[in-house]
Amino acid sequence: MKFEHLIEINDPMNPLIDTLTHDQLWRGLVLRAESPKLFVPHLDEVRIGERTDTGFTRTQRYGQLVIEDKVVLEYPDRIRYEVAAQGEISQSSLTMTIESHGQERLFVRFEYEDGHDAREDAENALYDEFRRSAYQESDIDTIRVLRDLAEQGRLDATLN
Repeated sequence: MKFEHLIEINDPMNPLIDTLTHDQLWRGLVLRAESPKLFVPHLDEVRIGERTDTGFTRTQRYGQLVIEDKVVLEYPDRIRYEVAAQGEISQSSLTMTIESHGQERLFVRFEYEDGHDAREDAENALYDEFRRSAYQESDIDTIRVLRDLAEQGRLDATLN
């Protein structure tokens, strides 16, 4: 399954939403990778493993389910989560890309891929429709949390 969608961050025509800077958005997406419990309430534990100049590894625990992944940071626009096949979990990835459309308009493109072939996609069509909806809701929640953190000043450069 391949799935992508775009969430608008800044809309100059909507004065009701606070504007986020590109830097705030980047810091927020990195925070999501480093401290996912702020964004995923049902996550029981996360351990950050080896760090490099371009990212780090993580181990996340959801009850009995343990997922190991690699986070690749491509400053200043892209974060990629790579999950290798492990146990009953198939290989998958999530890429978040900050896109600019003009000076004031920012978006985040979320791209999911699970590594299944066309046959597996056909067999999982109903389940994949549920997953798409869950992914989109999770991503909307991510942006909501980022807005809350920005309002609290937690995404300002002086704190990092």
